[in-house]
Amino acid sequence: MDRLTAMRVFVEVVDRGSLSAAADRLDISRAMVSRYLAEVENWVGARLLHRTTRRLSLTDAGNETLPRCRQLLGIAEDIQSQGVTPEDAPRGMLRLTCSLSLGQAFLARTVTAYLKRYPATNVDLWLVDRTVNLVEERVDLAIRITSQLDPNLIARKLATCRSVVCTSPAYLQAHGTPLQAEQLAAHNCLTYSYFGKSLWTFNHNSEPLSVPVSGNLSANESTVLLEAALNGAGITLQPTYSAMPLIRSGQLVALLPDYQPAEMGIYGVYASRKQIPATLRTMLDFLVDSFTHDAQWLSVT
Repeated sequence: MDRLTAMRVFVEVVDRGSLSAAADRLDISRAMVSRYLAEVENWVGARLLHRTTRRLSLTDAGNETLPRCRQLLGIAEDIQSQGVTPEDAPRGMLRLTCSLSLGQAFLARTVTAYLKRYPATNVDLWLVDRTVNLVEERVDLAIRITSQLDPNLIARKLATCRSVVCTSPAYLQAHGTPLQAEQLAAHNCLTYSYFGKSLWTFNHNSEPLSVPVSGNLSANESTVLLEAALNGAGITLQPTYSAMPLIRSGQLVALLPDYQPAEMGIYGVYASRKQIPATLRTMLDFLVDSFTHDAQWLSVT
């Protein structure tokens, strides 16, 4: 049997949640879906799915095999799609989502430049403070800053997100300046609800260091914490793209220069490699190029 097709069936079963739904999507019989799944399992040499009357779940081997199948299918489709014709030029709507802070600091001007280059396209830019379900909410592309990727989604790394610990001059005058990361425990730290709410991680002298932190304000959007820090509320851990303009202007002070906060990846995340629209493909390429050459983004001092 065709192993690429077998892998495609396996991925479709996982994405759809059942053999019947995958059969309907692929326009083949349920029996054929079972045969293709058996082919993949025979190839891998392990069972990939736990099957009950109510649901399917991945085995450990399935969790390891799924992203590799997605990668191989993507390579096959990339080979097939080489050579763009005029009919393949990007056009139509792309629904794109990211955080408010990244949207304001970088994505708004980047999307504007993309639309100038590809005038037949439209972008619906959705700035949210939560992780959206791409399939249920019909989102084509999500820009996520994370160190933990969902293995069920396709991700392309766009850039690296660096952070800085900072606060206002007024806060330092009232409470003193921490000179070591461990001293943050004695300060009011403004924390992000979804990342590092009680533990900030650094690299110090080439060694990882985790520091417990706490404070009287947490929020699910970093721009809220940035505004609170500007008003003297406490110390915050902010992405450099948000904090550096305020540090350069003197409104904030960068702290702990010998402690490098843990870096995270910035990824373009989408649901499937199957028949990637030209708008999505060109937007990903455009974002990678923009992050690579944007002077404001590259500057961290």
